Amino acid sequence: MRLSAAALSFAIATSLALAGHAQAADKIKVGFVSTLSGPGGVVGLEVRDGFNLALKLAGGKFGGLPADVIIADDAVNPETGKQAVERMLRRERVDVMTGMVFSAVALPVMPSILESKTFYLSPNTGPKDYAGDKCNPYFFAVAWQNEDFAAAMGKFVGERGFKSVSLIAPNYPGGRETLDGFKRTFPGKYDEIYTKLGQLDYATEIAQMRAAKPEAIFVFLPGGMGIQFTKQFVASGLSKDTQLFVPGFNADEDTIKPIGEALLGTFNTSHWAHDLDNAANKRFVAEFEKEYKRLPTMYAAQGYDTAMLLDSAVRDVKGKIEDKAAFRKALEAAKFNSVRGNFKFNKNHYPIHDIYMRVVSRDSKGRLTNKTFSKVASNFVDPFVGQCKMPAGM
Repeated sequence: MRLSAAALSFAIATSLALAGHAQAADKIKVGFVSTLSGPGGVVGLEVRDGFNLALKLAGGKFGGLPADVIIADDAVNPETGKQAVERMLRRERVDVMTGMVFSAVALPVMPSILESKTFYLSPNTGPKDYAGDKCNPYFFAVAWQNEDFAAAMGKFVGERGFKSVSLIAPNYPGGRETLDGFKRTFPGKYDEIYTKLGQLDYATEIAQMRAAKPEAIFVFLPGGMGIQFTKQFVASGLSKDTQLFVPGFNADEDTIKPIGEALLGTFNTSHWAHDLDNAANKRFVAEFEKEYKRLPTMYAAQGYDTAMLLDSAVRDVKGKIEDKAAFRKALEAAKFNSVRGNFKFNKNHYPIHDIYMRVVSRDSKGRLTNKTFSKVASNFVDPFVGQCKMPAGM
C-alpha cells in the first residue's frame, strides 16, 4: 500500500515528535559498585545500608519507578572496579551508577562511565579533578569535595593556638587531597607522612611523629586503617602529650565502637551528625536504628542522601529518565530534604553545605558517640569551582 505525500509527511512528523519526547521507563537500573571487603569495607557497607534504607522507605522505587539495584564489590582494586563497571554499563545497561568509596578506584573508571553518558552520583569521594576543569555534566558529588572537612579542621586547629602538626594519610588521591585541605587553612608548621592504602601497622610512622615532636596530629585513615592507627597511637603513649584531630571519617560509629574510651573528647569535622535538628535527619536516624540495630555513620547518611536525590530527580522528570537533559536539571535542582540540612549543588555539581565540629562524648543513654560542638563553616564552597567550565547544555 502506497502512502500519499501528505500522509507520508504526517507519519514522519508524528514519528519525529514522538522521538523528541522521552517515554516514561518501566523501571530504573542502578549500578552500585563499592568497597565491601578488606580494611575499607566497612565504609562501603555503611554507604550501601544507608542507600538501601532510603529505597526501602520509598517502597523499593525511585520517583515511582521500580528500582533494580545491582551491587558489586571493587575490593579497593582499580582493575576489579573496572571490570564491575564495564559489566554494569555494557551487559546490565544501567541508567545510573553510584557507590564508589575510594578515589583510587573511582578515578581510573570514571572516564568510561562519563563517556557513556551515564550519570554518576558519588556517595563518598569528591576528587578535585571533577570539581575543577574536568567538571562534567554527568558527575555529581553528593557527599563533599575531598578537602572540605580537613580545611575546616586546619582553620580550627590554628585558631586553638597549635603551632606544629604532623599529618598522616594514605598515599592515594583522596589522602593527598585531604591533607592539602588542612594545609590550605592551617597557619603553622607541619610535616607530612604518607602510608600505603590498606596499611595496618603504623609503628614506623608513630616513631617518626615521636621524633618530630608536634603539638598535635591530624589523621586521615579511613575504615580499618584508622582503627588500627588510633589503637597503636594510644598504646605508644604518644597520645598523652600530643592532641589528636581527625575528620569525621576517623571518629564515627564504625571507629568509636572498636576503639572506645580512647576517642573520648576527640574533635572531628563533618557535614552531618546524629543530633542535627531537622525532620529528615530525625527520621533517618530513627529508621536506621530500627532497621540495623545500630547508630548510622556519616557514610550511611551520605548513601541515604544519594538515594533521596535520585528519588527526587526521577520524580521530577515523571519517570522519563531517558531525557538526559531534563534528568540532569532535576539532579541539579536537588529537590529533596537532606539529612545534613542545608544542601545545594554548585555549578560544578559539588555541594554547598555547612561543616560542623563534632566531639566524641556520651549521650543521654550513656553511649559513646558524637555530639555537635559548633558550626565551623556555613555554605562552604570548594576551592576548585572557579576552574569549572560546565557545558551550557547536554
